[in-house]
Amino acid sequence: MNEQVNFSSFLSPPLGAGGLDFLIVGQGLCGTFLSYYLLKAGKSVVVIDDNKPFTASKVASGVINPVTGRRIVRTWMIEDLLPFALQAYGNLGDALGKSLIRTCSLLDFHPSLQMKEAFDKRLNEEPEYLHETNESDWKTIFNFYFGAGEISPCLLIDIHSMLSGWRNELQKKHLLIEENLDVEKLVVSEQKVTYKDLTATKIIFCDGVNGISSPYFKNLPYSANKGEAIIARIPELDVRYIYKQGLSIVPWQDDFFWIGSTYEWNFTDDLPTATFKEKVNGFLKYFLKIPFEIVDQIASVRPANMERRPFVGLHPGFLNVGILNGMGTKGCSLAPFFAKQFADFLVAGKPISPEADVRRFERILERKMN
Repeated sequence: MNEQVNFSSFLSPPLGAGGLDFLIVGQGLCGTFLSYYLLKAGKSVVVIDDNKPFTASKVASGVINPVTGRRIVRTWMIEDLLPFALQAYGNLGDALGKSLIRTCSLLDFHPSLQMKEAFDKRLNEEPEYLHETNESDWKTIFNFYFGAGEISPCLLIDIHSMLSGWRNELQKKHLLIEENLDVEKLVVSEQKVTYKDLTATKIIFCDGVNGISSPYFKNLPYSANKGEAIIARIPELDVRYIYKQGLSIVPWQDDFFWIGSTYEWNFTDDLPTATFKEKVNGFLKYFLKIPFEIVDQIASVRPANMERRPFVGLHPGFLNVGILNGMGTKGCSLAPFFAKQFADFLVAGKPISPEADVRRFERILERKMN
């Protein structure tokens, strides 16, 4: 793709000089892609991020699956999201000098007769993404009793390399402040925003689960859920595939695999639990006929919302304050697409998709902030 970002052309204003176009809060998937697209458009940007070790972006599997749910239906907007993701991650990878994306197949080992029948029914209705697979190829590796099917093409993103690579570029050009935003030191006026000794035209919040407590966006219908995953070493397992039987087994790096995830709606903290580790250990003992070793456990809280649609755009009551958040479990596919839409809106006034535009919540956003 050979898409190169010329960092030498970016302005790197000294702190206190002011005159920034945008402050971006958060450097997860949303903050990374929004800063990337705004910088490509020639805008001056500083990103504020505290580099928390476990965030929804950092612990995500990196899978973009074109079908979803027990009914095996197409993911929302997948016809647009899949080709856009291929281009977006390819271009950003070229800019970083890294390969961030590859296509692969997901082998769906049906956990029940009901799920097998559902897949077989959809097989004829969705030939673009659902396919038969040679089950005999997998009998020596997996225990399964209700058959298997193949979902392809899926995309697998190297999120860790992307986030760390982009962070390094921001650091080299002094476009990153490593701290947690102190909202008490943020001043928003009609013409500008000021944070400590920085002044910008607008501030955009891409701060994941922190958005739930944001004084500007806390009225949005967030519905956060906790996800846990296990990292296991499975040296005899083919890294060219994703494997699923209830839980997913996803290539992570070398012969390590990501295994998860949970979707917990009632939780007291964002820490890994012994219960989930025991569940995965039992699952792997049952499912795999080859050796494995559990080496790590990770957890985080996703900024999901009750509508299952992103929050994108400017606050209707504070036009210098924006948001790119609420991606839920589909962040890998939604973040680049809507970051580009939002950047095009901020730079050229192009419209944001009505289903994602945060102005659909204008009434609740204009309620008095406590």
